Amino acid sequence: MKPEAPSAEITTEWRGAFDNAEVNALHAECFEHRLFADDWWAQVNQHSLGWVCLRQKARLIGFVNVAWDGGVHAFVLDTMVTPGRQRQGLARTLIEEAVARSRATGCEWLHVDFDQHLRPFYFVACGFTPTDAGLIALK
Repeated sequence: MKPEAPSAEITTEWRGAFDNAEVNALHAECFEHRLFADDWWAQVNQHSLGWVCLRQKARLIGFVNVAWDGGVHAFVLDTMVTPGRQRQGLARTLIEEAVARSRATGCEWLHVDFDQHLRPFYFVACGFTPTDAGLIALK
């Protein structure tokens, strides 16, 4: 798929309104899985510090969820930009907004985990610092 030309009509919105169907479609497209019918709206409103919606005109082209522990730790989850708009700095725009908003709420730490191939994006483009972490696969 050929990337679309950049547009000044791209906007970000912290805690922006969205339909579950559009986030489910974006998630399926970005993470290459079947379409689910998850209730994203209930999930983020119950568990998240916030989220960033990235739109071109009315179309949702990007999204990131910022979960938190209710205190000083926030967590980046599900960073996604529609494949036709990737590699144009839009994911970095999502993360920059998430960082600024997390900082403004008084959070002291913003955590992220990711697959190996995304190291340059998170460490170089977004400024995250490598840390030791642990993981237990539950499934």
